[in-house]
Amino acid sequence: MGSEAPSSLPEWASEPCMMGIDEAGRGPVLGPMVYGCLYCSISYKDTLSSLKFADSKTLKEEKREELFENLKSNVLIGWAVDIIDPRELSAKMLKKTKINLNEISHESASGLVAKVLDMGVLLTEVYVDTVGDPEKYRMKLSERYPSVKFVVAKKADSLYPVVSGASIVAKVTRDQAVHNWVLDETAENMHKNFGSGYPGDPTTKAWLDDHKHSVFGFPTLVRFSWGTCTPYFKKLVEVLWESDEIDEEGSSSGNRRQLKLNSVGITGYKRKSEEIQSSGKGRCKFFETRKLEQLTRF
Repeated sequence: MGSEAPSSLPEWASEPCMMGIDEAGRGPVLGPMVYGCLYCSISYKDTLSSLKFADSKTLKEEKREELFENLKSNVLIGWAVDIIDPRELSAKMLKKTKINLNEISHESASGLVAKVLDMGVLLTEVYVDTVGDPEKYRMKLSERYPSVKFVVAKKADSLYPVVSGASIVAKVTRDQAVHNWVLDETAENMHKNFGSGYPGDPTTKAWLDDHKHSVFGFPTLVRFSWGTCTPYFKKLVEVLWESDEIDEEGSSSGNRRQLKLNSVGITGYKRKSEEIQSSGKGRCKFFETRKLEQLTRF
């Protein structure tokens, strides 16, 4: 039973079911973060324990892939994933009202619970590898889904086989996503030899250094909200452009300003705003010489 909602649920899904939830790729500066879940009938619990699932970090890649193929072919197990793009991670963490990584993680896990419940699976128990304070996380989930018993624990992927299975789902899915990632950018000499993707990996650091652009920053594979990227942005080109403020009714207020981009989406510099007001005297020569003005209606 795969990650997509089946046309008809298996009989066991109408029995009390349990679910495990875990993530992969929380720490790397490259690639998506993936949340995975595995669910099955509670009556299948003992059999699940015999399938030799373990925390994915303790298994070799070949073993993880073998176990993932086994669980995908097992009609008595269901699974699902939520793949969070690196651009989405950075955008949420850098927006005006910031959403931190813990909140993103909580929402992803909650979304998996909602997805499986909406499919019609009778979830009664959910085991989650914690992010942040376990009890606060448990209360948060319990308030949203009062009919479900939640167990939130540190190292849950080592304690509960159903979470170990979810760990394998998440890890293999992320590994495949990174391996198959198609770089959108077309600059010369781009490659995918970026190592583990973790900030401390020398190969990853070298790749970041080789793939930074003085104007456009990094390829979309990179989570540019990570502190690892901040030192690279000190060498970027300062970009200025003219913008007209538009009032609520859509008309131009005539109050021109210069917008200044110092860090290509990075807010590591302690400033209230990336926008620098000016009189407009510093307009780009390109627009001045061509007498180009911004239009508000055609």
